[in-house]
Amino acid sequence: MSGGKQPVLMAVIGAPHGVRGEVRVKTFGQDPLALGYYGPLFDDRGNSYSVKAIRPSGTVVVVRFDAVDSREQAEALNGTELYIDRASMPDDALDDDEYYQADLLGMAVRDAEAKDYGQVIAIHDFGGGDIIELRKGDARSVMIPFNGDAVTDIDMDSRVITVSPLAAGLEDEDGPGPGSRKRRPPRHKQAEQGD
Repeated sequence: MSGGKQPVLMAVIGAPHGVRGEVRVKTFGQDPLALGYYGPLFDDRGNSYSVKAIRPSGTVVVVRFDAVDSREQAEALNGTELYIDRASMPDDALDDDEYYQADLLGMAVRDAEAKDYGQVIAIHDFGGGDIIELRKGDARSVMIPFNGDAVTDIDMDSRVITVSPLAAGLEDEDGPGPGSRKRRPPRHKQAEQGD
């Protein structure tokens, strides 16, 4: 992907809004209107997009980009993912317990005894809070909650996320791993008398 050294997905362009080139845009930042503050955005082909105007509209923002003046041009952008370079994101705007998701990708996930559970490959929010997806080697990926019970420490300098394996669902009282829980024998419904 051209256009940035460390691209961070910020938004996806949706359907046109009106006939003058405005588009609906789904943003992934905490403040949807901040999309206009980062400077030029770029797509996966390296095309640049400068925000001329932005306003909220329900669950999305309506954006007018420079050089997009017609509904036809706006329609052609539907589905375009917009990125910024990670260097454009202000670090001083974060509280001590806040992190950019892009910075967590690739971090090692370990417990307090340094047992390795893999690396962060994605962060998701399906509506119930953030979920960390991690994978170790060629194994199937595993998802754990991104909350204070499961994630006990994040060390940005050493690039290590420390987890509580029980709270994260990586282990249970019987041993390691999702799916490794002892299986109970199947229950059979007893026939009632008179059947």
